[in-house]
Amino acid sequence: MGASLYIVFTSWPHQHAPPALPLLAHAVLLGVAILELSARAMKLKWSASALRVRLPFVTAARASVGGDFAAAITPARSGAEPARFLILSEAGMPSADVILVVFAELFLEMLSLAVVATVLGIVFKGSGAVLGGMIGLVGGYAVFVLGLGVVGVMLARHNAIGPPPRWAARLKLHAGRWRAVQRSLRQLQAGIAGLKHARIQFASLALLSSVLHVMLRLAILPIIVYAYGATRSAVPMAPLVLWPLALFYGSVVAPVPAGGGFIEVAFKATLGGTIPGQLLGGALIWWRFYTFYLFLILGALVAGNTVLRAVRGNDEGEDEAENAVTASEPA
Repeated sequence: MGASLYIVFTSWPHQHAPPALPLLAHAVLLGVAILELSARAMKLKWSASALRVRLPFVTAARASVGGDFAAAITPARSGAEPARFLILSEAGMPSADVILVVFAELFLEMLSLAVVATVLGIVFKGSGAVLGGMIGLVGGYAVFVLGLGVVGVMLARHNAIGPPPRWAARLKLHAGRWRAVQRSLRQLQAGIAGLKHARIQFASLALLSSVLHVMLRLAILPIIVYAYGATRSAVPMAPLVLWPLALFYGSVVAPVPAGGGFIEVAFKATLGGTIPGQLLGGALIWWRFYTFYLFLILGALVAGNTVLRAVRGNDEGEDEAENAVTASEPA
């Protein structure tokens, strides 16, 4: 937020009054954000259906925004998958199924990025450096996801049983902690084996939902800029679509939570020459709100409710155990 305010104050021309975004534009943007969240939830739901795992739509939506919240407060978005794991597990899904569904969702996300990047490369083939930057950053994200998957598969294949290896001892993973890691690795093994029996029709629907969610997210910035009154001749669409895609997935490499201002600074660096100065600050604020802060707020509510339910469940379990002990004592 500090980076956003700094960019607003340093880029806003003093001779211009702050532009107002029409209420109709806000209604459209809110509708697009809701559709984007729904597409993500359907992607998760259909990913589960492809693997013969039951997942209600509401639970999938809660897991999606809960992952957004955890991603925003952890370095390099590292908390997203653990948060989804927690929410889905708290909803009653077995751990092996959760790992399988989350792994499938990540894989489909990578495929959808490849599809979107290819389509945008064809549509905006004359965009030069903008297109190259987008492809480079999206490619880096794909390599990052694939690398995590390869590491997980190799660990599951060679370290799912037996004593902890030397490198684990150097990381202070003693026998108890290593057994917990091995349980997760065995669940990952089972999940990978389950992928062989995935139902293609649901996997295809999940892929389409993933592509739709990416395209809806990319529509936010053009809607904002053109709602301010900018014209296509003055502000070309290609940078408004390509650079946000690169920023969304390039920010994964930022080691600080929520990008630590990286996205805001990169927004000005990449789009400062495209969006007029009197519109740049407002476009940045509303773009971040409808693609980040809105889901951060919803995710915080979901995460808080999940933790409260987990605490109540633990308290009830402790009370039952105490009552059982009391009842067993002699009078």
